[in-house]
Amino acid sequence: MPYTFNTPKDQQAMLDAIGAGSVEELFDCIPDDLRLSRLLDLPPALGELELTQHMQMLAAKNQHADQKVCFLGGGSYDHFVPAVVDAIASRGEFYTSYTPYQPEVSQGNLQVMFEYQTMICQLTGMDVSNASLYDGGSAATEAVLLAMSATKRSKVVPASSVHPEYRAIIETYFTHLDAELTTVGSPDGVFDASELEQAVDGETACVLIQHPNFFGCLEDVEAAATIAHAKGALLVVAVDPISLGLLKRPGDLGADVVIAEGQSLGTPMQYGGPYLGIMACREQFVRRMPGRIAGQTVDRRNKRCWVLTLQTREQHIRREKATSNICTNQGLFALRAAIYLAALGPQGLRETAELCLQKSHYAIGQIVADDRFELAFSQPTFKEFAIRDRSGEVESMLADAAESGIFAGIPLGKWYPELADCFLVTVTEKRTKQEIDSLANSLSRASINSTVSV
Repeated sequence: MPYTFNTPKDQQAMLDAIGAGSVEELFDCIPDDLRLSRLLDLPPALGELELTQHMQMLAAKNQHADQKVCFLGGGSYDHFVPAVVDAIASRGEFYTSYTPYQPEVSQGNLQVMFEYQTMICQLTGMDVSNASLYDGGSAATEAVLLAMSATKRSKVVPASSVHPEYRAIIETYFTHLDAELTTVGSPDGVFDASELEQAVDGETACVLIQHPNFFGCLEDVEAAATIAHAKGALLVVAVDPISLGLLKRPGDLGADVVIAEGQSLGTPMQYGGPYLGIMACREQFVRRMPGRIAGQTVDRRNKRCWVLTLQTREQHIRREKATSNICTNQGLFALRAAIYLAALGPQGLRETAELCLQKSHYAIGQIVADDRFELAFSQPTFKEFAIRDRSGEVESMLADAAESGIFAGIPLGKWYPELADCFLVTVTEKRTKQEIDSLANSLSRASINSTVSV
């Protein structure tokens, strides 16, 4: 494709400054099959009225969780968001504010960060939290980089039951690093302990597991901690924050770093983002923590106040001095999570988790009542579970369910070819008995139709 600059002299000056031989050389890292070797085929320009109508037509094609009953999961969940979250988070002093480098004019934002960090530490059992990261995938990557920095080791051992997109992000980061990624299998829905023990050695920086994992199964966190710590490695645990209303805190089970996708804490699904990356760790790693950290202190009048602490401003604006160059983060979503957790409180979070657990187990019973379906794994689950379709017609079945008004689940074959006959179902506290029964009936109708077509 042609590249244009103001003048050939400008172009040559740029190339000389960066040490490149040609403009094409700048794009050598992009594979040929990903390049568009022609000009963009754009239609004629539209007027404002016509453009608005066109965009409305395109938007009307979208189907979302407010239009259909949603049993989708895999990292993005249809949880209830109390009205107070939107009411406070949409206030101008929060919604339009910028980076709080000047504490004298940023006390509200800094206090929110501090309160958020406090609640995340209480929730996870960790000593310190930041506020915050981009999403669960970036949090997993940052936790791995922290572990490599702290241990001076370069090997990372994730379980295959960790979210496949988290692992893909880590693998992308490792492309140009002298690092090794050794993935441990999960043949029964949870990591293979004997395989993990063989994979972890004196070069391992950390073990990465997810609890509940991508299949919804509960992992043995204490066993993973024992295996990792025996070789001097750290244990990084990815969690579902809602599950911590019922499950033991990962910090109490031996985790050294805890990360999570925080979307379920007061943020709608909104087409996959932007979301909230949660990261917390033990105190000994606090100076290796990326992102912002707010601290509480007193001013010259001995009044309580808040500041960014443990990191200089250069942490966020000078790449060479940063643990990780994260500046404009998801602070607004950390605010939403803080409001959500404060509104529910410990008892509300526990009740939400109990509803997810009870309703999901009711859904399992209703679905597997049809002989076509069975649980893919026999492990305990929280709110997500994998169902095997004995007919193997997962894609068409889910498409039929969507036509009838139900987002019935996510096909697993995209990430796990060996599970091409399985799909992931999520049941949150929002789902009613009637909706769950409708899901089971919809899948059973697909089963009958399949039998007829055969």
